[in-house]
Amino acid sequence: MIRHVVMWRVMESGDEGLGPVNALRVKRALESLNGRIPGMLRIEVGVEPHLEEGRSEIVLVSDFESREALDRYREHPTHVAVVPIVRSVCTDRRCVDYEP
Repeated sequence: MIRHVVMWRVMESGDEGLGPVNALRVKRALESLNGRIPGMLRIEVGVEPHLEEGRSEIVLVSDFESREALDRYREHPTHVAVVPIVRSVCTDRRCVDYEP
């Protein structure tokens, strides 16, 4: 099994309150992948509502059957369709893949 963990910060915006709205939009988009990607065993998305210096607002934790399943996920059309949503409002992406 491979665990895939990604963290993002939501971009600053001049519109008051838009950051939390965008974070929830990303959460919903990522959660829409649940059950739609072969080899994905689990997906969890968390949102940190109180941004502090050095912290990320969004975290994705997903488990895959194998490294090959994770590689297929990256190219899967359903995942590829979500990427522009995430990139449109997020920055400072950090990722780690490991065997738990």
